[in-house]
Amino acid sequence: MKKVYFDSAATTELRSEVIHCISEVLRTEYGNPSSTHSYGRSAKSLLENARKEIAAYLKVSAAEIIFTSGGTEADNLILNSCVCDLGVTRIITSKIEHHAILYTVDNLIKKYNISADYVKLDEKGQVDYDHLESMLAASEEKTLVSLMHVNNEIGNLLDLERVAKLCKKYNALFHSDTVQSVGHYELDFSEIPIDFAAVAAHKFHGPKGAGFAFVRKNSGIKSLICGGEQERGLRAGTEAVYAIAGMAEALKLSYQNLEKERKYILDLKNYFKEQLRTHIPGVTFNGKCEDDTQSTYTLLNVCLPVTPEKALMLLFQMDLNGIACSRGSACQSGSSKGSHVLNAILSEEDLQKPSLRFSFSSFNKKEEIDYVIEVLKKFIAE
Repeated sequence: MKKVYFDSAATTELRSEVIHCISEVLRTEYGNPSSTHSYGRSAKSLLENARKEIAAYLKVSAAEIIFTSGGTEADNLILNSCVCDLGVTRIITSKIEHHAILYTVDNLIKKYNISADYVKLDEKGQVDYDHLESMLAASEEKTLVSLMHVNNEIGNLLDLERVAKLCKKYNALFHSDTVQSVGHYELDFSEIPIDFAAVAAHKFHGPKGAGFAFVRKNSGIKSLICGGEQERGLRAGTEAVYAIAGMAEALKLSYQNLEKERKYILDLKNYFKEQLRTHIPGVTFNGKCEDDTQSTYTLLNVCLPVTPEKALMLLFQMDLNGIACSRGSACQSGSSKGSHVLNAILSEEDLQKPSLRFSFSSFNKKEEIDYVIEVLKKFIAE
């Protein structure tokens, strides 16, 4: 059976260079980086070099990179500490954020009685910036704004600099989940006045279980995990040196190959759009994903002209034919409620139709797209 992987927004295939890097570190750098002997010092040196390399790509200082187990932990660290340590009593976010944000906000509301406001979205899921400004202007409460840079389901791009400047204008803190954008877009945090960001290595061909929080210097946040003074006291626990080294290698390769791979992947995306429009009459695209200027080049969220009865079988049939894609984020694949993102923006009529997210990488080929189109045509025709 042919196998096609179009779920890179969930996780990416590791580059061979990253696998080699991880293997070498596992073999040679097994010392605890907190130990003072030569084995520990060697591991510590590798750790700090990785931190410096990562910081350089975001144009920040190494001290502002705090290693975590991934984006979810980074989001939790930042949101919890903003409330517990920085006195935030109000969070402004949106209904289409990752659950690492939405569930954490819900928990903070219950635990600390903070308030949460949700910025308006248009029918394509785009943030209403005027509404955001009006909410910021309406209260002098200590406020944190948390809005993701690239939506992981529909691919919409946030104007990161515009939001950051609005937050500065009204003395609010700004956090962005940049899990889908770091490694895919050049971000200069020396120019964009963002306070916090979350990153995961496995979204740019690095290992799972590694990520980091960008924490602006002198922010005042404190550790979510207690038990040691690692990561400048902001994240207790022995660092996964091999995974962090692999993350640094993956990020380096992503930015070295960025222009070439972005062009290649965008070409794949546009080819897929053309083939869908040609062979699947009535197909539509959710959010702004069909607009190359307002969405990421890495994914398409496709609404298919299929009856509700057949819709239940679509993802199953794709899997039977060896095609990996998603009806939403992998984090909610076990949910029977469907995508909270699509529920927030689609009409009742479109919600009755199946929507699939196809996400791409430089490992994909046009022949794989042709195969997916044939499978979809056959399923819809039956």
